[in-house]
Amino acid sequence: MVNILVCDDDHEIVDAIEIYLMQENYNVFKAYDGIEALEILKKEDIQLLIIDVMMPRLDGIHAIMKIRESSSIPIIILSAKNEDPDKILGLNVGADDYLPKPFNPLELVARVKSQLRRYTKLGNMPQESQAIYSVGGLVMNDETKEVTVDDEPVKLTPIEYNILLLLVKNQGRVYSIDQIYEQIWNEQAIGADNTVAVHIRHIREKIEINPREPRYLKVVWGVGYKIDKLN
Repeated sequence: MVNILVCDDDHEIVDAIEIYLMQENYNVFKAYDGIEALEILKKEDIQLLIIDVMMPRLDGIHAIMKIRESSSIPIIILSAKNEDPDKILGLNVGADDYLPKPFNPLELVARVKSQLRRYTKLGNMPQESQAIYSVGGLVMNDETKEVTVDDEPVKLTPIEYNILLLLVKNQGRVYSIDQIYEQIWNEQAIGADNTVAVHIRHIREKIEINPREPRYLKVVWGVGYKIDKLN
């Protein structure tokens, strides 16, 4: 059974989310601040986290920063703040998705399923044959889901991995922000610019020696992103 951790200081919201998730046969753990969430994550095998931003003791942003030091589980942020800077901040520290309050519980469930599909495919599903993609010193093993740059391991979140794999498998092709979003998130790209840009920046910080002068992941101004073929 899939274990999902829901963390929000509003007990009614946590209970409501629990009801909808249990209807989908998910096992739900509950926390009411970031410290409680971290304690549960240490003890339990959690596959996905839903977390609020504004909470006592330890807020969602700092909790995510701590979690990302050792875990790549999917994280969905909930917040009453519906402004772009807050969304970008959440994505910047490692969240995979963002849903503003008030939210439709059915949309939350759909996003949970989508994130779990990507996470399961990335970490657990066996592949029929090994598929290794490389460009220069960047190597992606799509069987083991391992990424190395100049033989050094690189740790990517599921979203980051899928974006990079899309570009590496299609070296030389330019993908627009909307194309990347629709292929990776499997939904229509509406206001996707900041979301994609944040993940692209994270990828660059992890695979490039100098992210400001990228060797691999390049921008084609006004068009999109690509990875050039390298020997």
